[in-house]
Amino acid sequence: MQKKQKQTAAIVLLIFLFTTLFSGCTTLNNFADTFLTTDTQDTEVIRIGVFEPLSGKEKEHGELELRGIELAHELYPEILGKNVELVYADNKSDIDVAASAAQDLVNKKVSVVLGSHGSTLSLVGGEYFADAKIPAITITSTNPLVTSSSEYSFRTCFVESFQGVALAKYTVEQIGTSKAAIFRDAEDDYAAAVSQTFTDKMVQLTGDVNAISKTVEYTSARKDFKKPLQQAKDSGVNVVLLASKNSDAIRIMQQAEEMKIELLFLGTDKWENEDFLKEGGTAAEGAAFSTYFDPEAGITENTEVFLKAYREKYGEDAEPPDDAALGFDAYLLAINAIGSAGTSVDGDAIRARLAATKNFPGASGNITFDGNGDPIKSVAIKTIINGKFIHIDTVEPAWQ
Repeated sequence: MQKKQKQTAAIVLLIFLFTTLFSGCTTLNNFADTFLTTDTQDTEVIRIGVFEPLSGKEKEHGELELRGIELAHELYPEILGKNVELVYADNKSDIDVAASAAQDLVNKKVSVVLGSHGSTLSLVGGEYFADAKIPAITITSTNPLVTSSSEYSFRTCFVESFQGVALAKYTVEQIGTSKAAIFRDAEDDYAAAVSQTFTDKMVQLTGDVNAISKTVEYTSARKDFKKPLQQAKDSGVNVVLLASKNSDAIRIMQQAEEMKIELLFLGTDKWENEDFLKEGGTAAEGAAFSTYFDPEAGITENTEVFLKAYREKYGEDAEPPDDAALGFDAYLLAINAIGSAGTSVDGDAIRARLAATKNFPGASGNITFDGNGDPIKSVAIKTIINGKFIHIDTVEPAWQ
């Protein structure tokens, strides 16, 4: 005990001597700033955090995002003349674990965080990253709160409602029609959001407040859509947005086929799966929908870079999923922001460079961040021909 007291006294004396001998160190804080602060720019590697569910119920999605991140890292392993190290934090698809995983990345002083799949997990982690002034780029989290709740949060996927904007542009500019109808599930918030953005953009593009000539709201109990289908056709429209569950969309299209009513049905990325093709059958032929990524569209030079690298690693016939392309873009955006900022340790400078991103050529399209950190970006439009998804258009981000 006596030895410890002597050591403590020696330390106190040393601090006193420093604080009195050096004119610039009149307080203990000044002493610490002057003599104990290290050069934070002198880092051997640049660390980028990977905040993903690498186990648990969301593991499959987390691994797909990780594919894209790691592929980009293999292609571009350096920035500012230093090696980039990926630092992994498995949030295990659990919000309680997510908190400790996020804190672990903060403690390891990563420059940027990529992930997580799952909006709730991203929101949990986002609080820790914002407090530490570490920018975070989510990949497939679509909840608007993920970015609106923090100025340090960005995303590579667009929010689901943004698809309504792209579909309205496609309707007016490619199909060449100024009128449309909407069938939407009255109990579905997602359907309401897509319907609203579709309506707003149709009105803006046409200058007609009545651009949506008919809106049909229904509940999940409804099975017969023949009457509203006939009314939509009689109103003179030839385009109908189906803001609905896949099962309802298929039922509506099948009844239109039975009635021999020819309408162009529009939907969102939720249609892009084999079950939709199988269940929709001939009734779904010719329908069109928006989606996050189309490997055959060749949107930017990085689309081709991504495809080449992905197929070299996973096989020539491998079709890369949206998650991987968006993960690839998240890594590219991170190193681009670090390089532009000229620092890996100043979170505010990196955040500012991310916020200033304009027309960045990602694998999934050209990306510009809006004031919330959401991407204004290219949207692929696909149709169904002979039971296959076929790319027909790319709606570019000229939204103003």
